[in-house]
Amino acid sequence: MTTHLSDLKIGEMGRVVGIEKQQKAYRQKLLAMGLTPGTSFSVVRYAPMGDPVEIQVRGFSLSLRQGEAQALQVEKIEK
Repeated sequence: MTTHLSDLKIGEMGRVVGIEKQQKAYRQKLLAMGLTPGTSFSVVRYAPMGDPVEIQVRGFSLSLRQGEAQALQVEKIEK
């Protein structure tokens, strides 16, 4: 089931499925940061107001703004 990054809780894992077609402005940036389809990540933390979100991907930490996180289509990975 496809969802958005912001729907995952701290400690949950997900996999990038794609990027929303309406979010062309973020597409190249997200791909350049290594968030290509099939990439797994885990949610590390959310800032107190929910923006930004920190994820662990490809061995490094990455912080995404809410708009960037909403552009990602992800699926939750069950442990």
